[in-house]
Amino acid sequence: MDLIRSMRPIQWVKNTVVFAGVIFARHFDRPADLLMAAAAFGIFCALASGVYLLNDIRDKAADSAHPQKRHRPIASGKVSVAAAAGTAVILLAGGLAAASLIATPFLVTCGVYVALNIAYSFALKRLPLIDVMSVALGFVLRAVGGAEAIKVAISPWLVVCTLLLALFLGFGKRRWEVETLGGDAVKHRSVLAGYSLHLLDQLIAVTTASAVVAYALYTLAPDTQEKFGTTQLIWTLPFVIYGVFRYLYLIHGQHEGGNPTRALLTDIPILVNAALWMGTVLYIIARH
Repeated sequence: MDLIRSMRPIQWVKNTVVFAGVIFARHFDRPADLLMAAAAFGIFCALASGVYLLNDIRDKAADSAHPQKRHRPIASGKVSVAAAAGTAVILLAGGLAAASLIATPFLVTCGVYVALNIAYSFALKRLPLIDVMSVALGFVLRAVGGAEAIKVAISPWLVVCTLLLALFLGFGKRRWEVETLGGDAVKHRSVLAGYSLHLLDQLIAVTTASAVVAYALYTLAPDTQEKFGTTQLIWTLPFVIYGVFRYLYLIHGQHEGGNPTRALLTDIPILVNAALWMGTVLYIIARH
């Protein structure tokens, strides 16, 4: 169980981004594509867990001295470095081998995803701005991988909206860390020395506005309306706006946001809003 905890299964929810291609390519009624997307989801879960294990091995010494991270299985010694390293190799090698069975472009995307995350664990996470951009690019690669797994064209809008939303969540997390941890922020994460609340507020404002505008333009784009045969997707915009505003409320009003995944999975208004958005999207697409 400690080894499974080290693989961070709660973070697997991030990999649901791979299903964006199925939904927005209108292939959700094709069992073969749904199965392929599910396989891509499983592969990204294996790859992400492998990287998490390598990251915890790399940070074992630092985590052992941290008041909270010292309880992590690898940092506390409940899981040996050898066991974690062996599992990481199996997950990464197995994931890439499975990816090669789907399609070469998908394998390349998975390879880039692994390389990016290893670079993040060993170097990029210590570089202000680059750290959050690296994490955001990981979400883009998941979305691209999902499209490549079912062999559909990759929409530029999918890339732009995914990137901006991921940047928004990433900078929101950094703001929570800087505000909550105060003088101990640098001990928690060295890159926080390069951030201030003022800078992060500006970055969040830019990415928030850009994400909402990008989604609005996507729903109004001629190619989108032609593809789905409808102009009604604009009516899903209020759900996107509320979702963004609600997350800002959690950061500023409730002082949450340190773990975006947990916040998005446990906040009832966000969950209801996401379900309504998804239901509305599927209803509009299915009608045309």
